[in-house]
Amino acid sequence: MSVEQAPIEELGRELGEQIARTPEYDRFEEAREAVQRDEEVQEQIDRFERIREEFMQARRTGDASQSDLQRVQRTQEELHSMPVMREFLDAQDELSERLEAVNQAISDPLAVDFGGEAGGCCQD
Repeated sequence: MSVEQAPIEELGRELGEQIARTPEYDRFEEAREAVQRDEEVQEQIDRFERIREEFMQARRTGDASQSDLQRVQRTQEELHSMPVMREFLDAQDELSERLEAVNQAISDPLAVDFGGEAGGCCQD
């Protein structure tokens, strides 16, 4: 590791630590833990995943119908309307917005989207 890389990587670690101390991250972690502890939400997640997988299988075999898709959507809406899950999704959105602002602050001086398309070749 070069001498120049070590400070940059250390700054990255410090950035991660600072992000972990934000109110948005705290809210996200608390909401994630609440989802994990809530048996009713976990049952609804399992139900949604099962119905979604059935739909994906039917789609792969060409047997999926509009009714099947609507069932998946209804089940997802039921899951997302649960207060504990709604709080999690709101916290996740808030954290994503904060991380996008951090991404923008890093990307601006580089003239590339650091979190998105930095890296790849020949992108349109």
